[in-house]
Amino acid sequence: MTTRMTAFVHGHVQGVGFRWWTRSRALELGLSGHATNLRDGRVQIVTEGLEEGCARLLELLREEPTTTSRPGRVDTVVEQYSDPRGEEGFIER
Repeated sequence: MTTRMTAFVHGHVQGVGFRWWTRSRALELGLSGHATNLRDGRVQIVTEGLEEGCARLLELLREEPTTTSRPGRVDTVVEQYSDPRGEEGFIER
């Protein structure tokens, strides 16, 4: 089943390659959407695709980083789900 997930990522996630990393993971999982820096320091991630892909991306966002994994520092991820709106591709905003 297809879904839309919006995740707000709190922590040190701007200026460290976090949106690029998110885009790469989302495309690997077959997801569409975008990652946007917000003025308050968070990153908003919107993805659409199979529920399994969105769930896996959420796991990756929350996973403890290793030396070759996600850049930055994630303190909290708050997600919400809704009906898909037809996102295509994945862009960094």
